[in-house]
Amino acid sequence: MKNFIFTVDDNIRFLKELTEGSYSSAFEHPYLAMYKRLHEKYGLRVQLNLFYELGDFDLSQVTDRYREEFRSHSDWLKMSFHSRLENVRPYENSDYDEVFRDCQNLHRQILRFASAENLGRTTTLHYCLATPEGLRAMGDNGVIGLLGLYGTESSPKKSYQSTNEQGDRIRRGELVKEGGISYGGIDIVLNLFSKDDILSELRYLLDRELVKIMIHEQYFYPDYRKYQADFEEKLDAAFELLVKNNFESAFFEDIL
Repeated sequence: MKNFIFTVDDNIRFLKELTEGSYSSAFEHPYLAMYKRLHEKYGLRVQLNLFYELGDFDLSQVTDRYREEFRSHSDWLKMSFHSRLENVRPYENSDYDEVFRDCQNLHRQILRFASAENLGRTTTLHYCLATPEGLRAMGDNGVIGLLGLYGTESSPKKSYQSTNEQGDRIRRGELVKEGGISYGGIDIVLNLFSKDDILSELRYLLDRELVKIMIHEQYFYPDYRKYQADFEEKLDAAFELLVKNNFESAFFEDIL
């Protein structure tokens, strides 16, 4: 069985709305309700990479009234560290202490309002940049895998501390392990493409054993300036194509 990995970056708004709202279930929130539908339809596993703060709201304020519900869905729903906040290249020059502190603080909040079973052991750092010390801090917080953006052969990008040779291997679909952390490349950022283009891009990847796709939370909300009304349609089309071609959803950590 081939696998696909699905992750979502920049998450925090749904937690703010759950905290401020009066939902009887976390999965009454339309964002989580969507993922639950897709899980039931495709066996989808979802990893939500979180910001710690948004404006005057931070994860220490998140209600814990959905803790047991989150735990009961931990077989398909995980959350992990992304960045303290929305900030350009937040960890490009950060030392060990800053990265360790930010990661540890966010992990503690996931354990408080959700559970250890919901805490992901892999993630994508915001902007995919870190110093060697920062990567060591991630490992010391239990992170065993990082997904990044490595571009294409004609337009390569560097993520984390990868060498050119490692970047070439990752672009070909390989996983590269260095210092106790496995690195992989995100193949498609879904919010950058139309639904038809997503399907075209995916068809080039159907011969791989592992496909890694992601999207960003903010494109789900109608008041976001770049709102994508077909957010769920894009996901549904992508997962349908992958499942029909014998791919099974998995967490990144489960294949390492």
